[in-house]
Amino acid sequence: MTTKVAVVTGSNKGIGYAIVRGLCKQFQGDVFLTARNEELGKKAVQSLNDEGLNPKFHQLDINDQTSIEVFRDFIQNTYGGLDVLVNNAGITYKLGSTAPISEQAEVTMKTNYFGTVAISDAFFPLLRPHARVVNVSSMTSSYAIRKCSPEMQAKFLNPNITREELTILLNAFVQAAKTGDHEKEGYSDSSYGMSKIGITVLSQIQNRQLSTDPREDIIVNACCPGYVDTDLTSHKGTKTIDEGADTPIYLSLLPEGTKSPAGDFVAGKQVHKWDEYTYKVD
Repeated sequence: MTTKVAVVTGSNKGIGYAIVRGLCKQFQGDVFLTARNEELGKKAVQSLNDEGLNPKFHQLDINDQTSIEVFRDFIQNTYGGLDVLVNNAGITYKLGSTAPISEQAEVTMKTNYFGTVAISDAFFPLLRPHARVVNVSSMTSSYAIRKCSPEMQAKFLNPNITREELTILLNAFVQAAKTGDHEKEGYSDSSYGMSKIGITVLSQIQNRQLSTDPREDIIVNACCPGYVDTDLTSHKGTKTIDEGADTPIYLSLLPEGTKSPAGDFVAGKQVHKWDEYTYKVD
């Protein structure tokens, strides 16, 4: 009998850690906690072991193509496929950061968007029928799109936008940020927000492409976990990590034959029009 397998990127702490914890309790198969730092990853696994849970561990750095390929080959050779992929890994600069926008734009986009693209390119061929992909986006994608010019909004909101077109737009943002012209060219001033626009739109594109794939019933969604108490929010969030993990876990476990949500932006287990979404503190 084939063993099902789930992978959560960037999961040694925060929301990713809580997603692993929840999947260990609900997913019928093996769950992989991944981290760039092997020591921190194994420490997180031990912590879950102490709770009576048994996640697996594998090193994974989404900015390192060799690391991605080693893990992909391991999953392929060990399981023959993949059933759940949660693209959770991401970074942000703190609100008071003195790093110039030129640096913030390039570094944030490299991890949050291009790292997710690299993982997707490597692992999508392994997805089995009925697989579920969850791309962890953010409410900041909603705020950032509304700060873009109407012309720029129209480009990102084009229902037929391709990944190539999306990548060109995001690369152009990085280049404009390097000269300080990003706002003049119609972009938001938030590097994190722009990277999460990329994730939200990418999810729509990926789901559209996979809907015509011969492997049936593969679904991709983007989600907003909410304002969660993590390192990323400098622990100012109002939700616990388990509360933040609730929607990603829900999307990971969508039953076979689900028609909606699919290619959507989901928050609080509800589908939202992402460019109009406003997060409400519980």
